[in-house]
Amino acid sequence: MRTPAGGMKDLYRGNTPASFWKLLIEPAPSQADWDHAVRAAACELPESATAAGTDSETLLMSTLGEGQFGSDHFQLSTLKRLYYEVKPLMPRRLSRLMRQVHRGSAERAFPLGWPIELRYARFQWAIVGHLLQGLNRPSARYIEFWPSGHPYAFVLTHDVETEEGQAYVRAVADLDAAYGFRSSFNFVPERYPLDRHLIEELRERGFEIGVHGLKHDGKDFRSRAEFLRRAARINHHLRDLGAVGFRAPLTHRQPAWMQSLDIEYDLSFFDTDSYEPMSGGTMSLWPYTIGRFVELPYTLVQDYTLTAVLKHTTPRLWLEKVDVIRRYSGLALLNVHPDYLRQPRVQQVYEDFLTSMRRRADFWHALPREVARWWRARGTISDTRELDGAVEGTIAFNGHLSQLTGT
Repeated sequence: MRTPAGGMKDLYRGNTPASFWKLLIEPAPSQADWDHAVRAAACELPESATAAGTDSETLLMSTLGEGQFGSDHFQLSTLKRLYYEVKPLMPRRLSRLMRQVHRGSAERAFPLGWPIELRYARFQWAIVGHLLQGLNRPSARYIEFWPSGHPYAFVLTHDVETEEGQAYVRAVADLDAAYGFRSSFNFVPERYPLDRHLIEELRERGFEIGVHGLKHDGKDFRSRAEFLRRAARINHHLRDLGAVGFRAPLTHRQPAWMQSLDIEYDLSFFDTDSYEPMSGGTMSLWPYTIGRFVELPYTLVQDYTLTAVLKHTTPRLWLEKVDVIRRYSGLALLNVHPDYLRQPRVQQVYEDFLTSMRRRADFWHALPREVARWWRARGTISDTRELDGAVEGTIAFNGHLSQLTGT
């Protein structure tokens, strides 16, 4: 499938502030009202995100589309392409050492906040504040972000990178289930023989199955032609597994090329991350649409970064970020790998996190496909009666924006 006419901007046009907020105001704010509010709120964003313009379409492309990082942002450098050619020949210890060496330069050069980047969230809040101010309204009703007015959503995902990781999947599923959670497991269909009995068992237990690239060799995005060739195989495996979700290995990504995937949702993007091979981020704490699919960005630092690169022994960073996500009614989405959970110290950090989250229990816990379908459905309705679980909330403006309050 080709990129829609009009280029990359078309992929993000469905994410307007009006569709994000779903305000219940009569008469509805005009497009001019929204445009004025967007331009007034643009100062909340990084200068790199406003350099190309402050109209809504340009800002969506600069933030959600990562346009602020340059036109070649999604292209692998010659050095990185060479690295993935020789990586299979490298000892795993050497590749880990290279990531450690890369850490310092990645942190120094990174233009976004990490692990918390709130400027896009403040931008969205400022938009509705300026809108209400312009309409001379102290408050407005809106359709809450999550079912039954839950303050945020919580999703667990697992990428199964190797056959050894696949052998540990059942233990991970048992751990999640012991705390009352269900998660998705994303398998690499042409790297190791898939355990069909395991996959069917997971599905019967209420877990979700997704696809994690094709071979996990870093070559999916070498070129457009290569990606389209592999996408045909990925689509075959999606159908074969009855899967509707995808995450690219190494979070390599190219949103225009990915329109060729037959998926409902993707998990390859993130709000902010300086440690990935394609660092950057969409700055979004919420789902959004990229052309034909819903993007569910991971918003909690990956397990390898937390435990191997930063060498943390507690889930403190995860839990602090969850507090922030809750404040802005966002999506707390975590990706942990069965391959790494085989290490007792990594599993302990993860289990401590599950223990803390179970105690909180104030979130909407759902599978990725459920979150994607909810977000898409919420974007199409104009009345809470049109969607099971939809409720009204209130946002108030009295010189500053209050916390969102539901009814």
